[in-house]
Amino acid sequence: MNIVRHIPNSITSMNLLCGSLGVIFTLQNRFDLAFYLMLAAAVCDFFDGFAARLLKAYSDIGKELDSLADMVSFGLLPSLMAYKAMEIAYGESLFCYIPLIIAVFSALRLAKFNLDERQSDNFIGLPTPACAMLCGSFVYYLTMEPESFIHTLASTPYFIPTAAIILALLLICEIPMFSMKFKKNMKADVVMFRLRILFALTLIASAVLTCILGLNWSFIVMLTFTAYIMLNVISYLLHRQQR
Repeated sequence: MNIVRHIPNSITSMNLLCGSLGVIFTLQNRFDLAFYLMLAAAVCDFFDGFAARLLKAYSDIGKELDSLADMVSFGLLPSLMAYKAMEIAYGESLFCYIPLIIAVFSALRLAKFNLDERQSDNFIGLPTPACAMLCGSFVYYLTMEPESFIHTLASTPYFIPTAAIILALLLICEIPMFSMKFKKNMKADVVMFRLRILFALTLIASAVLTCILGLNWSFIVMLTFTAYIMLNVISYLLHRQQR
């Protein structure tokens, strides 16, 4: 029984290990390996919660360990990838350090999540894994496709810092955002359930568009999580106007 109880924490530890290795490879300018490790950390982050619910192996230490692992894999790692991408493209400058704000606000987001009882089924503010996936896929795409329109979009030293500030604010905002984890009574919240359906359709459309245009596969991740943010923000604004 003790072994079973520690399975979720073991998976969470793998999340932390992947994030730590991703940081090392980022410092070596290996953004490809860093992003692969970020994806591996996201898989671990999904299955540690799944295992905890399946085995009913909840614990206070597991909750804190999960936040620490997420801070490294989805807070420090993406902000460092954005920083290094800026440094390589434009040289050392104050603008290069602005993306590190994502790490700071990720810490605030994770601390807030542990105390906020409203976020048991869905989220209030942008989840750190979603922010990380968007940052990681963007930097990876820039590296793999240096002649792409995305590279042209980020050709000024202002785009990445501005995007980093927007993402940082979304991390701590009061906008409801749906959870991508499978839980009971997911259909209870009709609005969030419909957003999940739209998100699934967006994922399929992104995959089809990427294949048709012959783009790098990371474009699917980038477009999907951009759509995730837009769907939640638009839904929030529409429902706010109806009140």
